[in-house]
Amino acid sequence: MPLVLPRMPRPSRRRVLRGLVAGLVVLGVLLWWLWPFGKTELPGELTFSTGVRTGVYHRYGALLEQALARDIPEVDVRLLPSEGSQENLERVASGKAAFTVATADAVAKYRQDGKPGADGLRGVARLYDDYVQLVVPAGSPVQSARDLRGKRVAVGQPGSGVRLIAERLLTAAKLDPRRDVTEVSIGIDTMPAELEAGRIDAFFWSGGLPTNAVRELSDRFEIRLVPLGDLVPELQGSGSPARHYRAAVMPQDAYARARNTSAVTTLAVPNLLVTTERTSPELTERFTRTVIFSRDDIGREVHAAQRVDLRTAIYTDPLELHEGARRYYRSVKP
Repeated sequence: MPLVLPRMPRPSRRRVLRGLVAGLVVLGVLLWWLWPFGKTELPGELTFSTGVRTGVYHRYGALLEQALARDIPEVDVRLLPSEGSQENLERVASGKAAFTVATADAVAKYRQDGKPGADGLRGVARLYDDYVQLVVPAGSPVQSARDLRGKRVAVGQPGSGVRLIAERLLTAAKLDPRRDVTEVSIGIDTMPAELEAGRIDAFFWSGGLPTNAVRELSDRFEIRLVPLGDLVPELQGSGSPARHYRAAVMPQDAYARARNTSAVTTLAVPNLLVTTERTSPELTERFTRTVIFSRDDIGREVHAAQRVDLRTAIYTDPLELHEGARRYYRSVKP
């Protein structure tokens, strides 16, 4: 006699749907545990816009690149030399670079002028201060910026931050940068050789102390730094970008071989590490961590970097702090 199995009832559509929903819920919970939510994929490479090859920006960038290779090995960092702050900001705002360094006054000017992408710029860290340096041959008759009338003066390349500061200083000294001096548009990579050869009478530079190019010039050629402190009140009253300048003093031993018999009054301006709102919070948080952790190592070769400090790094005025940087600073808040 053949075996007859009992006929099983067919599951209702409602029961099938319930089972399907339950399965999806279980799968969702499993994915929630396994998937790295809150993290975004890091880019394979990023560009860091620096400055002229003999300047502090580029040297700082080169040393930071080494630290990033250790801390974020999955991202290849490419350095891109530039003329300075103004070009750096244009590159980051336009997406040609992910991170850069720029002076606070250059950032303020970029935003004030409503340049493309200005609203999307974000601060990562306040780094170190640049000191403005007016360098002349030791025997020069120039004792103040006002004495530059009729002189050949190197004021930096058109895309540099020093160009902005030099022209503001000349204006504060009651000189017309276009008519009262012969402006020479070169950077710190060629300024020292031009001064030594007598093809310029003076040059302006804005950088960390000491700047190697200036120090090396003082080793082979007698130079003197001209005080600029008397122009600070005039500058600070001239408008929004200039509010970022502060009175400062360059110690006599900043350039031990320079022919200055005492400290030199001048002005200083903060440098900011800059990115945009487009940069992922995860990448920016890890980038910020490396900047702070690598301070001592970088500072052994770039003395200005010793000034990078966790307590002041958050003050990126005039830029809003990037969310990723904010996360890092909150995580280490005492």
